[in-house]
Amino acid sequence: MIGIREKSIYGTENSEEINRQIVSYAESLGFECEVFQSNYEGELIDKIHESIGSIAGAIINAGALTHYSYALHDAIACTSVPFIEVHMSNIHKREEFRHTSVIAAACKGQICGFGKDSYIIALNALKGMTE
Repeated sequence: MIGIREKSIYGTENSEEINRQIVSYAESLGFECEVFQSNYEGELIDKIHESIGSIAGAIINAGALTHYSYALHDAIACTSVPFIEVHMSNIHKREEFRHTSVIAAACKGQICGFGKDSYIIALNALKGMTE
């Protein structure tokens, strides 16, 4: 719903435009980059499990699942893959229920509040971890 919902928070670019920019920047850093989006918790967990042994790092924006999905936390925690949690908005300046991330403890770090550039910052962090 990026580019459609809450434009004052998330901007007007749609997810396809942002994803193209993310992939292009990742490739400029020497990464192969796959973007995966799902509204279904189980599909996200399956994708995380598939990552074991096949990727150097991952960036996850779990949306609202950030705040209550212990299943995502456990899926991330069972990998040796460094995950970086990303949010376009600053979740700590929004509604109180958004202040808590149950996946943060399983992730290497959290980046939030920089719009689509949150992904670019995360890619740079992954690059530093893989050099």
